[in-house]
Amino acid sequence: MKGVRRGIAMGGAVLGAGILCAGLWVAHELRPASRAGRRVIVTITPGMRLESMSTALRRRGLIRSTTVFLWAARLRGVPEHPRPGRYAFSTAMSAVQIADRLAKGETGINEIRVTIPEGYSLRQIAKALVRRGILRDEAAFLEVAKKPAGRVRTPFSLPATGLEGFLFPDTYWFPPGARPERVAQEMVDTFVRRFYVPNRADIVASGRSLPAIVTVASLVEREAKTDADRPKIAGVIYNRLARRMPLQVDATVLYALGHHKSRVLYSDLRVASPYNTYRRRGLPPGPIASPGLPSLEAALHPEHSNYLYYVAGPDGAHIFSRTEAEHLQWVSRLRALRARSSSGGSG
Repeated sequence: MKGVRRGIAMGGAVLGAGILCAGLWVAHELRPASRAGRRVIVTITPGMRLESMSTALRRRGLIRSTTVFLWAARLRGVPEHPRPGRYAFSTAMSAVQIADRLAKGETGINEIRVTIPEGYSLRQIAKALVRRGILRDEAAFLEVAKKPAGRVRTPFSLPATGLEGFLFPDTYWFPPGARPERVAQEMVDTFVRRFYVPNRADIVASGRSLPAIVTVASLVEREAKTDADRPKIAGVIYNRLARRMPLQVDATVLYALGHHKSRVLYSDLRVASPYNTYRRRGLPPGPIASPGLPSLEAALHPEHSNYLYYVAGPDGAHIFSRTEAEHLQWVSRLRALRARSSSGGSG
């Protein structure tokens, strides 16, 4: 019996020591990652899972252990999909303090969320930023965007038209009353990170300049209604350029007019502007809008075909033709279809 009691005592001592060591280890891993107190901004994107976020925190030097942090986060009520936003943390914060901030959704930073849709022009972007309270002066932002030299850094040469087309459409967080240079730089940096760097080799191999690719992408963005049409429309644009045919893109006429219209009239086609691709051959001087990634990729990797024309069908998808005669037949059919639909007739 003495031997049994001795064994139980020893086992209890070993178990107690193990629990003590585990407790000390957990306590150590919950401590701040550093005493320096360095401020770190972490962006939590919509739909990001708690596990992915903890990995990001570990990579940024904010927590010591993802395993211990996940345990603490769930204990403190952090949801599996934390509230998206830009969070300000300090390396002097403990894992529990970080978890508490996430559980409450307190970003610790005074910033405004804004989403810039694909196809917005510089002027539309400026208006959206002013409307959200991020910018105070629309004109000051446009001045920076149109004359970015010495104000905005880029790893490539920009066209004379400035940053039109190079402000990447995305969701951003900016402080209220932000400097125009800071806003423009972050949007350009996003373009560089999302499109330019991953596709740099293909851009060089294409034999086309980056401004030309972005310009074509902006035309595709404003013309296409479906992703499937984007590479086809890009192919038509390149085919017409190769044959020195006017592009005849309605979206460029609207850009030249300076305002949106549901229909481009014949009188609009007479507008005197280098952006009027009905009167001027070749690409316009620069992009007419900020293209999204699908349009940029379509302009970089167009669909090879013999198509030279396209017209929007009833469902928004485009119908492509190789000859003008075929194209005019489709235009006539679609006009007749619209006329019957508007009159309510069936025969």
